[in-house]
Amino acid sequence: MIRRAPIVCLLVLTFPVGGHAQGHPPDDYRQHALRHDGDVTRGKALFNAARALCSNCHSVDGSASKAGPDLFAAGDAFGRRDLIEAVLNPSSTIAPGYGTVTVETKSGESFLGTLKQKTESKIELMGVDGKLVSIAAADVAAQSGSPVSLMPEPLFASFSREEFTDLIEYLVSLKLPESTTVSRIGAPREILPIANPVDLEPVFAEPFVLPRGAAETGLSSARQVPGSPDVFLVLHQKGTIWRAEKSPTKESRSVFLNLEVEVFSDRGPNGLLDVTFHPKFRENRKYYLFYQVLEGGQVVTRIVERRFSDDFEGDSGEPGREVMKIASVAEDHSGGCLAFGPDGFLYLVMGDTGPHHDPNGHAQNLQLLLGKMMRIDVDRQAAGLAYAIPEDNPFRDRPDARPEIWAYGLRNPWRFCFDRLTGDLWVADVGQDRGEEVDIIHRGENCGWNVYEGFEPFSNQYRRDDQTYAQPLFAYGRKYGNSITGGHVFRGDKTSSFYGAYVCGDFNSKLLFGLTQKDGTLTAVRQIGTISQRLVSFSEDDAGNLYAIGYEGMIYKIDFTTE
Repeated sequence: MIRRAPIVCLLVLTFPVGGHAQGHPPDDYRQHALRHDGDVTRGKALFNAARALCSNCHSVDGSASKAGPDLFAAGDAFGRRDLIEAVLNPSSTIAPGYGTVTVETKSGESFLGTLKQKTESKIELMGVDGKLVSIAAADVAAQSGSPVSLMPEPLFASFSREEFTDLIEYLVSLKLPESTTVSRIGAPREILPIANPVDLEPVFAEPFVLPRGAAETGLSSARQVPGSPDVFLVLHQKGTIWRAEKSPTKESRSVFLNLEVEVFSDRGPNGLLDVTFHPKFRENRKYYLFYQVLEGGQVVTRIVERRFSDDFEGDSGEPGREVMKIASVAEDHSGGCLAFGPDGFLYLVMGDTGPHHDPNGHAQNLQLLLGKMMRIDVDRQAAGLAYAIPEDNPFRDRPDARPEIWAYGLRNPWRFCFDRLTGDLWVADVGQDRGEEVDIIHRGENCGWNVYEGFEPFSNQYRRDDQTYAQPLFAYGRKYGNSITGGHVFRGDKTSSFYGAYVCGDFNSKLLFGLTQKDGTLTAVRQIGTISQRLVSFSEDDAGNLYAIGYEGMIYKIDFTTE
């Protein structure tokens, strides 16, 4: 997926001699664990046993102190089938930030592990033995990432089918205790479903997949072309843009632009992520893309301005104008959204770019554009820039801050929108260990990461006594998902009970939520439906209708008339 494969990957480097001694193919383990209950106590003992080595790489207490992902609340975040596949096929379910990193030194040594820290002076890796290795930056000859897990594929073969099922039962039992959560208006323990869920109607008959076949998925965004109510630009993560048209009498699609040679999408939540259109698009034909490239082994986000052709049927073929370029530290949390505000300025977001937990404090550092909401003027250019800084940007006149910043303290904001009626700026921010959050962001605001995760204190490392940390409007725990996808405020039908509700959802759980607020306080939130594919984005057309975008290639119009 673009940014969020299932978060469980059991990283183990070695296992006892014996290999396939149990003699069962992978599907036997899968079917046994799906059809039988295991024993939690025996599974816990196996998890901690020396021969399994699971506990060498995974903490289960929320500390995330080991090489692999912390499995605290894994049973809330993932279903039984997901957990089974994570053990059987570890490299297919690696969480972003937990792929193998190899560092080669100038003296010829090689170090292997997950990235824990990267600064100008050093790189820190943690191997499966739990030991932290620090390598001076001056000694590094090369650093490379890999989408392959440190865990060997046939780990399960050292278990009997019954032992494997016991292990899965233990992982399923790892749920967030009610006593560890604080009941707040903005973080309800229960999100009830509505009686009549919304319907999702496919807009196009067939999914948008690359010519290489249906297995190639990765839809990232779809936007209606302004002034053309039947025409959409549909983006694939790997760099393909389709022009798709759907009317009562016609359905067609064609490749609008192919950037696959340039776009980097091999690892992590990277690729061609979003598109937006200039407020005067019908006059100047300008549109803007948000995507990642690889430069000298480093992931770099590019914001590029391009133009439609005179007939609005395709790209003009003119070279794009690079508006902004932002280098990442790791390969994750690159944000992935841009949009023009009611004021005519371009807003865009960047995540902290990793490593996990933001150990370098990127989101709180006003001298960096990482973990920030930015606001720029693309119609003017200041000295040395491809854009200008709006005069009322909050940090414009501060020498210790980047003037582009509108708000900060974000982890991995995945989709934002402006309420077309009120102008409110809604942002969904993907959480770390405990929960997902929705914010209404204001000028100059500090949204709290990594001092806070949602409503919960996270770290005091970058806490400052003179700072005010804005609380989110809404947060939900692993019981309802682990990767929020931001949406839009529904303004399509004034007579609908959904009018004015912010609609968002979760990539992995596929749940859709509708929430309302008054004066920055949550008034209600409900489960309003589900989507059959992983939820990667939402879209809004000129009439205020909402669409849900499935990662596997389908685009759905949300029908709010089922109430």
